[in-house]
Amino acid sequence: MAANIAVIDTGICNLRSVTKALEAVGASIRVVRSRAEVAAADARGLVLPGVGALRDCVASLRATRLDATVRDWIAADRPFLGVCLGMQALFDHSEEGDITGLGIFPGKVVRFRRPPEFKIPHMGWNTIRFTQPHSPLAAGLTPEGEAFYFVHSFYCVPDEPTLVLAECDYGGAFCAAIGRGRVFATQFHPEKSQAKGLHVYRNFAATVAA
Repeated sequence: MAANIAVIDTGICNLRSVTKALEAVGASIRVVRSRAEVAAADARGLVLPGVGALRDCVASLRATRLDATVRDWIAADRPFLGVCLGMQALFDHSEEGDITGLGIFPGKVVRFRRPPEFKIPHMGWNTIRFTQPHSPLAAGLTPEGEAFYFVHSFYCVPDEPTLVLAECDYGGAFCAAIGRGRVFATQFHPEKSQAKGLHVYRNFAATVAA
């Protein structure tokens, strides 16, 4: 049975590449732009992608009241995947524009402060280490040494260390993914990460279909 997944269109996300990647692993996709469309989609999984400015992403979610949808979905431990800004939006506060996030998880989003040899934004392939190797999102992946594609100048700092699903090093360790129950989010872009990225989407789709 194909996983039925709703993908939120905030108007500033890399919608096409995310939906194509999910379709490539056999998921059935419905793009949604309102609470009514989420309800009509009758989806079992929800994806929040994003690129660009977090302020615009959060403003779009609030304007459409999809912030409440995301909050309720995660509170119910329904399969959820945030990607890049879709991860950063889940926390209390971001230094990017000094904005208030959705506050679903306690923590903050901070700008990289690294020695000059570490260029900002952090862009390109980098290796992650799964700190929750038994997470469904990590199934079939090597706990140490998997490479994924990043493009970001800010990163999440969860208040709860147990929320961290994976770490990456860029002049110091930072949170590369979070996970709790059936709720996941990645700072890296699976849709830009070739075979390993598709593997992540396949794992999420399997969680939705289970």
